[in-house]
Amino acid sequence: MDPFVVLVLSLSCLLLLSLWKQGSKRGKFPPGPTPLPIVGNLLQIDIKDITKSLANFSKVYGPVFTLYFGLKRTVVLHGYEVVKEALIDLGDEFSGRGLIPVVERANREYGSCACACFSIGLGVGEDGKQRLAELLGQSLAHLCASPCDPTFILGCAPCNVICSIIFQKRFDYKDQQFLSLMERLNENTKILSSPWLQICNSLPPIIDYFPGTHNKLLKNVALIKSFILEKVKEHQESVDINNPRDFIDCFLIKMKKEEHNQQSEFIIENLVNTALDLFGAGTETTSTTLRYALLLLLKHPEVTAKVQEEIGHVVGRNRSPCMQDRGHMPYTDAVVHEVQRYIDLIPTNLPHAVTSDVQFRNYLIPKGTTILTSLTSVLHDNKEFPNPEKFDPHHFLDEGGNFKKSNYFIPFSTGKRICVGEGLARMELFIFLTSILQNFNLKPLVDPKNLDTTPVVNGFASVPPFYQLCFIPI
Repeated sequence: MDPFVVLVLSLSCLLLLSLWKQGSKRGKFPPGPTPLPIVGNLLQIDIKDITKSLANFSKVYGPVFTLYFGLKRTVVLHGYEVVKEALIDLGDEFSGRGLIPVVERANREYGSCACACFSIGLGVGEDGKQRLAELLGQSLAHLCASPCDPTFILGCAPCNVICSIIFQKRFDYKDQQFLSLMERLNENTKILSSPWLQICNSLPPIIDYFPGTHNKLLKNVALIKSFILEKVKEHQESVDINNPRDFIDCFLIKMKKEEHNQQSEFIIENLVNTALDLFGAGTETTSTTLRYALLLLLKHPEVTAKVQEEIGHVVGRNRSPCMQDRGHMPYTDAVVHEVQRYIDLIPTNLPHAVTSDVQFRNYLIPKGTTILTSLTSVLHDNKEFPNPEKFDPHHFLDEGGNFKKSNYFIPFSTGKRICVGEGLARMELFIFLTSILQNFNLKPLVDPKNLDTTPVVNGFASVPPFYQLCFIPI
């Protein structure tokens, strides 16, 4: 065997042994499969379907177990009870931000002010979202009922919402800057969801020393940042501290107030990175959910008919749907919830980390340990949701047809680290979906029985298979 290979394997074994001893001294970790040098448990995990692997491990080791993603030791939580106990009952202890090496490399200067900034940046009101929904409707009408892949057009609407929040600017769908932004965001989502990126995140040295699609992702991030920075400079020349127009203005005003605070996180680098975060979290997730929703409605025309009947009864034809309508539309509300539950968009959530040494059940987990929570194990719990693999809006309806809440509904995670854009996403999904169904009938190109709605599961997100449809104006 090559002496270099022997040296690498030996050093890896020593490193793993050192990590194991360090962990043994500081804490008692949950059980798990024995890791291999360098790769950890990667060879025992199906990178293309991590959710299935986690479910299998939970059957052997219980709801709390340890995995090594490369050299990174991770504690996995599987099932509602342990997820609730960690993220809600011990919310402070489990509120740390887990590291995603490729993302960290892209945002080297990133601070922790995203949540605070997002809360001051939700400036686009419901009227604005209704106007964007109308713009979406006009674009669908221009298709003239022709067969189309809805991916691009359904991505434009939520991306324009984020543009309105950040720049107070809505783009025409043919605007070249907008098209370039959309292309890079879409490409990055595909790269982030690829098995190769999961390997990069497990073995960070690959990022610097190996070619691959991760380099394209980093290039795209740099170009998007440059675009955002250009908008920031424009705002710096025209900002009015008494009349903030959008997210960037709010951030710049806060920057001015804290300019003498050496520890302030309100700096230009964080402004750019937070805006980038908003695009990443607020565009692809919503557009993918909308795309999946339309596929499920094509598959289940009886559900579509009931939603359209409710829209006709509550909203009618003479005005646009608004959020106040949702309380009077239990079936439509249930459908939106069931779409999110069924598709299980982010199966393993974003990684958390414990903020201090924490006693969890019979284990002592040291500060900084990465925590992975299986949202699939909650959203597809067969006790809470009978036949969880079946799309059924009645999962969220009581016997009287009223909307029924569920503590197990956590598509945006739960606890201290819940997605800061949850409220925005819920509003977008309801308004865009009801606006589409108010104005269009959905026509599949094949028999609905032959439509495949099985998620294309990959390393980061679950996405619908490719399909086409026709939007028939009502």
